[in-house]
Amino acid sequence: MLDRRRFMTVCSSWGLAGTLFPGALWALAQGKQKITPQMIDAAADIADVPIPAEDRQMMLETLNGQAKRYDEIYALHLGNGNQPAFVFDPCVGPRPEAAARREMRISRAPAARGVPKNLEEVAFWTVRELAELVRRRKVSATALAEMYLARLKRYDPTLHFVITLTEDRALAQAREADREIAAGKYRGPLHGIPWGAKDLLAVKGYPTTWGAMPYKDQTIDEDATVVKRLDAAGAVLVAKLTLGALAEGDVWFGGITRNPWSPAQGSSGSSAGPASATAAGCVGFSMGSETLGSISSPSTRCGCTGLRPTFGLVPRTGAMALSWSMDKLGPICRAVEDCALALDAIYGPDGEDRSVERAGFAWDAEFDWRKLRVGYLQSEFAFDPGKLAARLSRFRGMTDAERERALAVAKYDHQFDAAALAKLGEMGVHPSPVEIPTYPFDAMTAILSAEAAAAFDELTRTGRDKLLVSQGPGAWPNTFRCARFIPAVEYIQAMRARLVAMEAVNKAFAGFDVIVAPSGDEQLTVTNLTGHPALILPNGFRGPDAPPAPKPGKSGVISSNYGGPGTPVSITFLAPLYGEAKLLAFGRAYQQATDFHRAHPKL
Repeated sequence: MLDRRRFMTVCSSWGLAGTLFPGALWALAQGKQKITPQMIDAAADIADVPIPAEDRQMMLETLNGQAKRYDEIYALHLGNGNQPAFVFDPCVGPRPEAAARREMRISRAPAARGVPKNLEEVAFWTVRELAELVRRRKVSATALAEMYLARLKRYDPTLHFVITLTEDRALAQAREADREIAAGKYRGPLHGIPWGAKDLLAVKGYPTTWGAMPYKDQTIDEDATVVKRLDAAGAVLVAKLTLGALAEGDVWFGGITRNPWSPAQGSSGSSAGPASATAAGCVGFSMGSETLGSISSPSTRCGCTGLRPTFGLVPRTGAMALSWSMDKLGPICRAVEDCALALDAIYGPDGEDRSVERAGFAWDAEFDWRKLRVGYLQSEFAFDPGKLAARLSRFRGMTDAERERALAVAKYDHQFDAAALAKLGEMGVHPSPVEIPTYPFDAMTAILSAEAAAAFDELTRTGRDKLLVSQGPGAWPNTFRCARFIPAVEYIQAMRARLVAMEAVNKAFAGFDVIVAPSGDEQLTVTNLTGHPALILPNGFRGPDAPPAPKPGKSGVISSNYGGPGTPVSITFLAPLYGEAKLLAFGRAYQQATDFHRAHPKL
């Protein structure tokens, strides 16, 4: 049996430990009694490491006498919750000042509205509106929980957004909320409000499946910090909602989560269930996560308001780790102020997630947003068919018809981006142009692949990755396997390049409080790498003149990002690190000027 520890030590003595060579050679040698010259040749070719013939022979004499290295680490049985020793820090300028928690200034109570005879008519109300019903005891928290539980049960067979109902827990919480409110102990605007958790958040006493078949019976004997904090705010957890398996897409072990605006289309992901259930009026609000678009994309597709907070603002303790240097938790809601109310409950250090800063957040609904300095990503608002066609040509496997449709959709959707700038002009806002610096941002996403492969190393080594539903070239099993061939040196080089890019982006964004951007495009990758916050807002609906939706595939679901006439579009507002208070104030002003968030799907 070869000794991996000493084997890798010898590779290090030859100056090869930081390259792909050791891992490739070890992989070739598995199950063999000895490393052969042919194995060294093959590994050297894979790693593009020149090794003279005479050196190979010297290496053989030593390498075949070594015993284990990696196995000693494997024997520790590191779980997904074990953090690495390094901590990603998005701050390249002054650090955020530690701030004492300040009381929120929420918006004035909405105009009095009678409670409808059919309580389901409040299903699409905002958290702020529902909170006033509960606070004034016009509707009990128990009645709200029962109503949303009934809707979850009714619409899940069509939309497939529930993994586990937490009915007993919810009703117990709701009854306690009613007792407390009756006794004059009102905890705030989330008290008694039903919510749903993306099922990568641990909840004691219930499965935490991560949306993946290998973990569908997994239970974690703790509550995630976010869950504890929402419990403390009096919110009522009614369901654990779907996510694409291991936070990828909208395909999970039980099916495909659907878009309430177009049930023939997937809801996108990976916060598939939170976006779908929120848009369908089946929870008051929900909690999702984003590593590279998992709040932005489903919020866009389902017409929700999503907030991806600054990296390091919300603790991830008790949440599935995918990428320790990129994962963020944030709310998916029906209105901007709802996001602010949820963020106020969950932000700040918990003493366990070492990435969390002592940065402040103070929501002020009456903040004068007119004072804010606003920019816009000029080149991303420009529709350049030639540039888009060139980019589409790089997608292998895309047919000519699919490219033509993508061009037609981009041309049609461009009007919504232009309309957003026009609406800002009507509001008296005239953004200044700003550009994202040019760096190989896509190449830097190797960081995510490498960290994800480490987070799910055992899944790959045991072959249990075959249990995942998605097995194509772009699915996790293949990504994890390929990531094992990323040299350690190249991971470090990507991190070094990331810091250079962070400094350039921070410089470009300096002087702005808010930056307006089309949803998606390059900014999505860039700001996830740099850790900047993003607010995704509904920005209209495609009309009957929009290009038709593509036909469903073999699964019976439209796999395209495009859902056809009647489906939502979005706009994204960005901000400096830890600039959520101003970002949300500006977003609320835009939302009040447009009212797109008031529309809801006809189920």
